[in-house]
Amino acid sequence: MHLRRKSFVIIVIFLVAGIVASSQTPGLDPALLAKANAGDTAAQISVGEKFVSGTDVAQDYKQAADWYLKAAKQGNVAGEIHLADLYRDGRGVTRDKTKAAEWYRNAAEEGDAGAQGTLAMLYSMGLGVAQSDVEAYYWFDLAAAVKGPNQDRYIASRQNVGTRITVDDLAAVKERVAKWMAAHPR
Repeated sequence: MHLRRKSFVIIVIFLVAGIVASSQTPGLDPALLAKANAGDTAAQISVGEKFVSGTDVAQDYKQAADWYLKAAKQGNVAGEIHLADLYRDGRGVTRDKTKAAEWYRNAAEEGDAGAQGTLAMLYSMGLGVAQSDVEAYYWFDLAAAVKGPNQDRYIASRQNVGTRITVDDLAAVKERVAKWMAAHPR
């Protein structure tokens, strides 16, 4: 009888401890959430990332997409890329390669080399955009101009795509790249 009572007490202690621990789950930081609701894009990205990772909140890709969209609509490159990734993978939103390409394009036009390289790959394969080796070369050329961990990959991809375009197309692309670079100094 004494052993049953001790077992019962131990079980009750563990149950109470579990309930207390679960009620102390931090959730979203109220200050962060207030900033995000006020339109702070960095805070919106942070909230979105918490929903993607399940940090302090239940993992919820739909909520993440909503927060990334708020930042993306304000021209935040990270928001655009995160949203494009969700559309590409169909997490929290219906999988849509065309919408993914549109958001990658927005970030690419703002000068993000990773988005430029991704958009170039989409053009080279015709995913979410019409297949175009000329467009692929253009975006790979812009991405390859930025020093970074993927620069060599962009250069190699540009060279590969370049074997499939004409000399006239290459000249036209080089002119477009020069205009873009003049308008967007890095």
